[in-house]
Amino acid sequence: MKFVETSSYRKDIDGLRAIAVIAVILFHFGALPNGYLGVDVFFVISGYLITSIIARELNENRFSIFNFYIRRTRRILPLTLFLVFVSLAIGVFVMLPDDLENLAQSVVATNLFSNNVLQAITTRNYWDVVNEFKPLIHTWSLGVEEQYYIIYPILLFWVSKYHKKLLLPTLIILSIASLVLYFSPFEQHEKFYYLPFRFFELTFGGIAALSLRDKVIAHNYALFFVVGLILILCMNLSFLPSQYTLLITVMLTLGIIITANNKDRMSSIILQNQVSVAIGLISFSLYMWHQIILSYTRYFVVQKPEILHLSVIFFLTILLSTITYNVIEKPFRNKNSIRIGILLSILGLLFTITTLFSLYIYWKGGVMKDVPELAISKSDAKRNIHEYYNSRIYSYDKPFGNNPSQIKVLVIGNSFGRDWANILLESNFNRNIDLSYYDPLDNLDSQSRIKDADIIFYSTATKEDVKKLGIDEYKLFIVGTKNFGINSGYFYNYSGNDYFSQRTLMEDGYLAYNNKLKSEWGDRYIDLIGKIMDKNHTVPVFTPDNMFISQDCRHLTKAGARYFASLFENELSSFFDKNHNKR
Repeated sequence: MKFVETSSYRKDIDGLRAIAVIAVILFHFGALPNGYLGVDVFFVISGYLITSIIARELNENRFSIFNFYIRRTRRILPLTLFLVFVSLAIGVFVMLPDDLENLAQSVVATNLFSNNVLQAITTRNYWDVVNEFKPLIHTWSLGVEEQYYIIYPILLFWVSKYHKKLLLPTLIILSIASLVLYFSPFEQHEKFYYLPFRFFELTFGGIAALSLRDKVIAHNYALFFVVGLILILCMNLSFLPSQYTLLITVMLTLGIIITANNKDRMSSIILQNQVSVAIGLISFSLYMWHQIILSYTRYFVVQKPEILHLSVIFFLTILLSTITYNVIEKPFRNKNSIRIGILLSILGLLFTITTLFSLYIYWKGGVMKDVPELAISKSDAKRNIHEYYNSRIYSYDKPFGNNPSQIKVLVIGNSFGRDWANILLESNFNRNIDLSYYDPLDNLDSQSRIKDADIIFYSTATKEDVKKLGIDEYKLFIVGTKNFGINSGYFYNYSGNDYFSQRTLMEDGYLAYNNKLKSEWGDRYIDLIGKIMDKNHTVPVFTPDNMFISQDCRHLTKAGARYFASLFENELSSFFDKNHNKR
């Protein structure tokens, strides 16, 4: 096998970055099924480049951990903190309290290199459609890389100082350990977000760097790997488990890094042309800008961007990325342009402003202005007022009372069940009922209340659920599911004076589940969706008195509960009159 020397700067790496960042952008545009794997390409590149730099400096006895961290600081933090500031500034003006509070959490987590941890705890599913409205959701990958940068140079320095020959075996052992973790039965969101499960991607790049020592294999294999990588990113490989798709992507990326060279004419055409290299140079700015622009477009321009919108977003992303690359990235990387004292002062100021302001926003529950549509006032802000409204129903988790004139009503279910309980309490029949609630996951003392209840509402349940609890179906009604779109922010920013005419498309998953339950339960089913949905499968966002039905598109506000209580007044009258006459 023949090796050839490479220069310290490799155009093909920038070309590879271009493929990766375009893949990620197109994935977020909904145009590339596996485009998210572009992040894994970045991880392999980072591992290769960082290890190459550290190994070279260790061999020349000039490696400094302090200088390494300063270089990483210059490379990553100026642009990151600037765009964190931009995202927060826009969010304060256009976001509803819940979304702004979530953004504030992401700002602090991004600043502390831990947004991957936050998303693993709060979001869990990266592919959830609600994440499309989060400007900083993509900084989870920065968290993974920055945590790696903190640990990795210290590890290499320590091993090199005492056992230099063990550098490569150490990386191989760590890679195997990480791979074992990755293929172990952990939760999918843990594998996606946490560094230990991603470590092998970075160390594979490191192994290549230590093995090649600034050489590449002089065979024309690179074209094969480039074409393979592009196919993997473009094809819908749903038949293949995601962990294998990721592993193939990592190996193809390694293949390109190992074999790409100037003598391979075909791969050079793809990876080293002026356009690819130019995109690769601004790839960090492109990655950071695209999700911010896309999420805010969804928030106050159009919820589901079409080709024209996406084209404008793409060119705007390129324009802003070119500007920030030349105005922020390049100057801050150059130690002669911006000295370390000025660098740390600017970054410290941005870090302090964004972190402290975000903590203040979080303390205020995201309430930075009056939102009359949610009955929220800045002067009398209460944290998570709508969550408290839903969770107040827990106070009804108790046995029935002894008032014989009241109808004993038992509500069973999760947060959707608590919504129905609020509808009952907001109705004109609230004085006529003795309400009891329990969550089937938490409450073991249920049989006495099931037996004593005159009427039982269960949200939502299958025949099997009811059978397990031994509920008599003659006194049972199943409360349906509900949904009010993806995000309320767009409607808030475009509410104008014509609130009630604004409608949002029902999500397909909720509609299918609703139809399944309705078919299963027949006239025992309370169809919340059917009560408000038109023939185009759209539902209202606001009540007739211009209040949000739901803040999070799932659970009811107080105004939303009152609205449904009025819609179901006849049905409730029928339920309670029949049971009253039986007594």
